[in-house]
Parts: sequence; structure tokens; C-alpha cells
Amino acid sequence: MSTSKIPPLTYKVVAECSVSKARAGLMTLRHSEVRTPVFMPVGTQGTLKGVLPDQLIELDCQILLGNTYHLGLRPGIETLRRAGGLHNFMGWPRAILTDSGGFQMVSLLQLAEIDERGVNFRSPFDNSECMLTPEHSMQIQNAIGADIMMQLDDVVKTTTTGPRVEEAMERTIRWVDRCVEAHARDDDQSLFPIVQGGLEIPLRERCVSALMERQVRGFAVGGLSGGESKHDFWRMVHVCTDRLPRDKPRYLMGVGFAADLVVCVALGIDMFDCVFPTRTARFGCALVDNGQMNLKQQKYKHDMQPIDKECECNTCKRYTRSYLHHIATNESVSCSLLSVHNVAYQLRLMRSMRDAIQRDEFPQFVLDFMARHFGEQPTPSWIREALSAVHIELPPDAVQNVEEQQENRKEKSR
Repeated sequence: MSTSKIPPLTYKVVAECSVSKARAGLMTLRHSEVRTPVFMPVGTQGTLKGVLPDQLIELDCQILLGNTYHLGLRPGIETLRRAGGLHNFMGWPRAILTDSGGFQMVSLLQLAEIDERGVNFRSPFDNSECMLTPEHSMQIQNAIGADIMMQLDDVVKTTTTGPRVEEAMERTIRWVDRCVEAHARDDDQSLFPIVQGGLEIPLRERCVSALMERQVRGFAVGGLSGGESKHDFWRMVHVCTDRLPRDKPRYLMGVGFAADLVVCVALGIDMFDCVFPTRTARFGCALVDNGQMNLKQQKYKHDMQPIDKECECNTCKRYTRSYLHHIATNESVSCSLLSVHNVAYQLRLMRSMRDAIQRDEFPQFVLDFMARHFGEQPTPSWIREALSAVHIELPPDAVQNVEEQQENRKEKSR
């Protein structure tokens, strides 16, 4: 049967939490099936720093992310076309999602000028100019051949206020229509529009409503996780998932801290990406349930345990904390070993959430995870508020209980 007769993306909700908005799904793409909720490691320039494609397959990574802006500069459209797309170029047989380059409006703002035509970048490599328009972004992404592509959106810093936020949201809506018109491979690649609107609920609601009028196969939520308060962050996610359609995948861009992933799955998000797991590995840090283990610290010098006894990655199977401490200053070696573990940790966390949702035990999973993650530390109030909004109530913190007991004793002594 010709693949052209089959949509390049189908999505099915296979289980839903009976308490929160969490759901488990199956997304079928041209190159692989992807079980959601899913975390996508970031290979900005067609490679995950310190991790080979074969290692990602061994970890059962189903989909990774590449960046249109960087790949468009190097290796460039012509090389990608000659290679037959990024899958062939990097030797990756599974799914790829590409960001559109919009985020670089913020991260490379000093190199960019934005108007209705698009974004005029000055290359950080040779100082040459490049006009990234919605049409050019689609041209690059069609050459990359990503299974899922992002529209070019007008991105502003998350803490921006005033008329620029509404301008960016309205321009994002106009630009998605130009992206749809320029998209030349709709039989093979799926285009997601991006919900913008800053931290203003009415703008987010307007943007969702407008984008839902377009014939697309999924949606992204952008413009968050960039310095705003967590109280604002979760409310924007909550507003968007309340309004986005149930039968299409929802992707929250740039989120990767473990507690944030758990909260946002409870809020109804299906897909995530972040450079955090590999970036923190370069600083000698391993991800564990209670946060990060800084292996450069002297206390690990004689620690002959693996990072995590429950982890089945090759790093944990073969190397001790002591050895990793020993090589922590040798970035090229330790970065690779710790990146493998950190990606494995993220993927295992998502797999655990999927399993809990399918057993309809997700609220208990959340309670157990938060207890491990924060231990004797108080759980941040934003997490309590966000989970309470979807009917998951965390027990009082131990610190809070002690304070209440002290107050009770004072009352009795009066």
C-alpha cells in the first residue's frame, strides 16, 4: 500500500487518567511509532553531544529534535538534499522533529532583526546575513525531511509585556498560513502551529482558537520556560491544554526538568524537548530521582556504587560513581557517559508515566515521585497549585507538619 495514502501522522489516545488531564497515546509517523508522553533529546546540529545514534536506539529513543536555523546554516540545504535528508545524513532511522528557528529570535536577538517578512539573522559563524522567512523555514525543513516540523513563529522573551506580545501572537497566526502554503511535502511531513501569547490568558485563548481553524495534525505550545515565574508557567500550560483538541498531540517546547515533566503531563501535555540532560552532563552532573548528582564532589571519590541501581543504561551497568568522579574533569569522556545516563533517565521517567497512566495509577505515581524528588525539602507551592488544579492533592510537607505540631503545642500551653 502506498504511504502517500496514509497520513504522515496519526495519533490515538490509548489511556487517560481518571483524575487529571494526563493521557497516554500512540503517534504513528513515517519513520517510527512514538508512544506518548515522550521526551525528545535535542540534537541541534544533527547530533546529540556525546551520544551516537546507535546508543539512542539502544535506549529506545523514539524521536529526537533538530534545529532548522542551525542546520540551514551548516550543513545547508544543498548538502541535506544530496544526502536524502537528515535521517540519512546522520544515520538515524527513527523519527525527527525540527524547530523552525523562531526561538533564535530570543537566543540570538543581538544578531536578528524582525519584521513582517521574517527574521534577518547575522550568522554567528561568518557574519553573513540570512533572511529566515516562513517560506524559507519550510524550504529548509522540507530538505531536512523531519517527520514533524514547526511553523516559524514570532517569539518574544517570556517576561515581555505590552503591545509587543499581542503583535507577536497575531504575526504567528499570519505566519502559519504562509507556512502551510509553502509546505511542499505534506504527504510525508506534518506541520505544527505554535500557540503564543506570552503570559496573558486572553491572548493564549485567542491564539488557540485561531490555530484550531487550520487543518493541522498537532499543536505546540511555545513562548514559555524562558525565565517567567513557575506560577505563570503552569497556568499558561493549563489554559492551552484545556482548549486544544483531545485527538491531536500537544507539544510543550523547551521543558525538561523532571518535576516540570511530571506536572505538565498531569496538565495534559504529550511531547517535550530540552537540552538540559546533555548540557548538565557536561558539568559532571547525573540525573537521579532527587535531582542532580554532582560527581565532581569529593564525597564520590570512594563511592563504588553505580549512579542508579535501578537504571539499565550502560553507564550504570559498567561504571561506578568513583570512576565517574575520577574522569569528571575529562569532559569528552565523562560527557558521553553521563549524557547516556541522563537521556536514559528522562526516557525511563516518561515510560514510567505512560505505564502509570495505562494502569490508571498516575496520581499515586505523582505522589511517590514528588516524595522522592523533594525528600525532606518542601514541595514548591507552584507544583502544589498546578497539581491541585487537576485534582491531585499532595500531602502536607513534613516541615509543615512539624510547624503545625509546634503551633498546636503552643495553643495547648496557653
